Amino acid sequence: MSLVAKAHGIDGTLVEPDWPPLTLIEVRHLLDQYPDRFAPLRILSVSPRPFSAAVVVQTRSGKIFIKRHHRAVRDREGLMEEHRFMAYLRARGAPVPRVIEADSGLSALELNDWTYEVHETPPGTDLYEEAISWTPFRSVAHARSAGRLLAKLHLASEGYTAPPRKIQPLVASFSIFAADDPAAAMAKYLDDHPVLGRDAETRTHSARALELLAPFHGELRPFLPALTPLWTHNDLHGSNLFWSDATDQAEAVAIIDFGLADRTNAVHDLAHAIERSIVEWLVLVQHPSLPDDVPVHLDHLFALLDGYEQVRPLSPEQAAALAPMTALCHAEFALTEADYFLGVLHSREKTEIATGGYLVSHARWFHSVSGRRLLDALREWANRHARVIAR
Repeated sequence: MSLVAKAHGIDGTLVEPDWPPLTLIEVRHLLDQYPDRFAPLRILSVSPRPFSAAVVVQTRSGKIFIKRHHRAVRDREGLMEEHRFMAYLRARGAPVPRVIEADSGLSALELNDWTYEVHETPPGTDLYEEAISWTPFRSVAHARSAGRLLAKLHLASEGYTAPPRKIQPLVASFSIFAADDPAAAMAKYLDDHPVLGRDAETRTHSARALELLAPFHGELRPFLPALTPLWTHNDLHGSNLFWSDATDQAEAVAIIDFGLADRTNAVHDLAHAIERSIVEWLVLVQHPSLPDDVPVHLDHLFALLDGYEQVRPLSPEQAAALAPMTALCHAEFALTEADYFLGVLHSREKTEIATGGYLVSHARWFHSVSGRRLLDALREWANRHARVIAR
């Protein structure tokens, strides 16, 4: 029986994928360049993630994960940035999958228009395999365990001194609101991504986002010196974790998908985990006129923070930075998505969803009743955190 490839759409529905699915013939041709023990037997599953084509393959030696990118999205060096970071983390004990090298010694292969990578599958269960990326955790215990694993990753990342990633689509950087002058930094970001800089609608949406996010940058600015640069994952949510079992008490045992990784800081990464997993954004997509009704899972929020601080406590300044960072961290990811949609897929509709529907609408949501509830909860948590440390 052949597997049918579907991808997660922006509105949470399953849609036809933008990229042709990997076939067993293609996989066999690729794995001819790898050690014999990785000879493929069959494709076990097809990933629904939208930005690439990926499959889990049964080989003679067990299961492996293969991902294929268009070279306009990731060339060899773009993937090697991720692979070097993952290797550093593994060497320091972080539960990160091993990237398998081909017979040539390369871990990223360019063939025709594509760039491929092959990973070992980590131990555990892909519990959120079919979940949309912004689906909340299934339980408080999952949120707490995810926080612990993110903190372990940050400890392992310390000392990794590679420069920020080169300019390319789909990288969650932090430069615009790391600057004293976000407007100037936004202009530079757009100039550095010419397909966005030439687009009038993107410039209009970017200016509106700057207006909406200005109060949060003002709140963050005093704490910027406390945010030590660190290479980070930037996309922690349930489906980028492997789990010990399928229960609500399962532990997160491995972290995958370093496609958005870059040199940012720990608070930025933690804010992304909150933004990805605590707010039910699909409700806003389905009911854009009802932002006050978007559910926010504060029990999961506090569990995530508790788990993180069990392993890697934040300073008072870092804790205070978390509320405004949560409102700001989506901005550059929205823009890098727009760069992908406009420059690679050439889709005006999807670009508008990324800029108007994500960059601006999410910025506006943080001024709603639900958005203020989330940020106030983070501010109150930071105040309690500071009092505890002061004792």
